[in-house]
Amino acid sequence: MELNHIFTNNQRWSEKKNRADKDYFLKLSKGQHPKILYIGCSDSRVTAEEMMGMEPGEVFVHRNIANMVPNTDLNVMSVINYAVSYLKVQHVVVCGHYCCGGVKAAMEPADMGLLNPWLRNIRDVYRIHQDELNGITDEELRYKRLIELNVQEQCVNIIKTAVIQRAFKERSVRVYGWVFDIRSGRLIDLKIDFDRILNQIMEIYRIT
Repeated sequence: MELNHIFTNNQRWSEKKNRADKDYFLKLSKGQHPKILYIGCSDSRVTAEEMMGMEPGEVFVHRNIANMVPNTDLNVMSVINYAVSYLKVQHVVVCGHYCCGGVKAAMEPADMGLLNPWLRNIRDVYRIHQDELNGITDEELRYKRLIELNVQEQCVNIIKTAVIQRAFKERSVRVYGWVFDIRSGRLIDLKIDFDRILNQIMEIYRIT
């Protein structure tokens, strides 16, 4: 497959931006000051800036399979640290999406080779919420609910980190859990009650 069309598309895009603002790329080259850290899925159907209507420079983006935030992943931990400590983002978003292949794979017993340790993190989310999920008899609804609960648990993983706990003390930072509905193109705020969820366990994870 030839990729020459990508360079043609890029030229059209850059020319369009320059026509709208001749200093557009000069401004970008002077640095970034995003207010939002977005952690989403690598799924090719789920964009970041585009679906939020944001421009380059406005969102610091990290994507991986099933929008995970495991504490053993140096990549995502480095992204969070840099975004919060150095870029001083004010909003940290974990955004999952319905029809997520990673979550679907975690619901099945198939051996996925190298992916097994990664998917085990999602299976741990299922274990934590097993009673609720097993009570959902409709498989599609159970799948959707696991996607939502996975977002919730990744947000909790972010709140457990030392860098976020320090930021909470120093300034206004908020964590959000969202889901993108591919079938409608709409973002959904899960409105997660972190105070309720963390009330009984945060003393275990609190870092002073």
